[in-house]
This record gives sequence, structure tokens and C-alpha cells, in this order.
Amino acid sequence: MTTLEKIRAAQRRIEEYIIRTPLVFSPTFSELSGARVYLKLETLQRAGSFKVRGAANKILRNLDAAKDHGVVAGSAGNHAQGVAVAARSAGVQATIVMPEWASIAKQEATRGWRPCHYCGANTGRERCTCTNPC
Repeated sequence: MTTLEKIRAAQRRIEEYIIRTPLVFSPTFSELSGARVYLKLETLQRAGSFKVRGAANKILRNLDAAKDHGVVAGSAGNHAQGVAVAARSAGVQATIVMPEWASIAKQEATRGWRPCHYCGANTGRERCTCTNPC
């Protein structure tokens, strides 16, 4: 079960690996909802989304095993980038499996974080050919 203490522990664990992103007031959403609405600008994270937070927390919670065995992520976009960023920041080898049909922008952004292996796959059922060998 998620508790406030677990959330605070995760926050402390990842704080040096992520960017503390700002909240900005949204007049439009505030007017539409009748409440004061603020937006969290997670697009400012190094991977461009909040996914790096979860990836960093998972890797850091299991750092010894991750360093011994590496990590693997299968994603067509933001999660792949988050894992690649988090693994690189933590000094952990990462294998990223992305479908070949994923957007070129997402593929290039993920490769740009230089995971240990990058694999393109058509359906996920076949063996993929990895590049960037360790």
C-alpha cells in the first residue's frame, strides 16, 4: 500500500537524479473547473516526462541488483527514455526494447541517452537485434 512515508522516501531517494520542476497557475483550467489549478511542468525533466521519476526510484531501490544484472525496459516512448536516463544517471546498464514503429523522434531521443543496448522489434515476439553493445 502506498503511504505518505513511502512517497517521502521515494522523493529523498531520487532528489539528486531528477529536476525539481515548477508548478504554474493555469487560468484556463482554473476558470473551467471553478478551482485554482496548477500544472506541474514535467516536460522539463531530462527525459521530457515524469517517467524518469518512477524509473529512477525503481532502479535506486534495487541498485545492487541493477548494477549486477542491468535493467530492461520495453516501451514505445516516454518510459524507454525515462529508464535510459535513470540507468545512465545511476551507472547501471540498460537494455531498451522499442517497437520499430515507434516515432523516429522517440527512438532517437532514447538512443541519445546511450543505453547499453537498444533493440528495435516488430511485434515483441521475435528476437530483436541490439545495437550499442556494452
